Amino acid sequence: MAKTILVVDDDPHIRDVVVFALEKAGMKTLSAANGTEALSCAAAQKPDLIVLDISMPEMDGLDVCRQIRKTSDMPVLFLSSRDEEIDKIIGLEIGGDDYVTKPFSPRELVARVNVILKRTMPSGQSAADDPPQFTRGAVSLNTQNYTATAKSSHIALTATEFQLLAALLKHPEKIFTRDELMDHAYGVNMIVSDRTIDSHIRRIRQKFAASGLADVIATSHGIGYKLGSCL
Repeated sequence: MAKTILVVDDDPHIRDVVVFALEKAGMKTLSAANGTEALSCAAAQKPDLIVLDISMPEMDGLDVCRQIRKTSDMPVLFLSSRDEEIDKIIGLEIGGDDYVTKPFSPRELVARVNVILKRTMPSGQSAADDPPQFTRGAVSLNTQNYTATAKSSHIALTATEFQLLAALLKHPEKIFTRDELMDHAYGVNMIVSDRTIDSHIRRIRQKFAASGLADVIATSHGIGYKLGSCL
């Protein structure tokens, strides 16, 4: 079944370019010209992913994402008109899954959308030798319905956060470099900064800390990250 993508940008030319590229790749699209329209459309249509411009008047993309994250974990791919690290980090900190900087290659944007969608596919489409559930102490991940629990409490993870934590749970003794975690989360052909991975790790820690697991991911200084205490 074709995935439905909500494209949000106040520039009609950008919207048209993105819509054309996504539909050419076999996806269905919805469009919104501002943050208010985006929230209304997302609530009513429940798209599989949102391509969301950061720099919009009145309600920018960051505010839209904050509102969406109050009720939904649907993936968000940010479009940033400025190649500034702070924009990207803030976007990821509030729950974005990835970002593309304008001007962008439509082919790259479609590739990144596909990477995110692949991470959210129901299992049966994941590796055949992977068990449907990973449990370490009080932490469990279910790869069939992409749910996470800590001490029996549901933890709302984005697709990227889920993949990062799954890699750590599958190999609890391994110390992962940031490059290795990038490959697990984005695929070997995607290039993102170290700070992108750090931002995702920080959000995972914050979410589990709220359930009493403050050290679910441990830092190995100078190397990367490994699974921490899950008790």
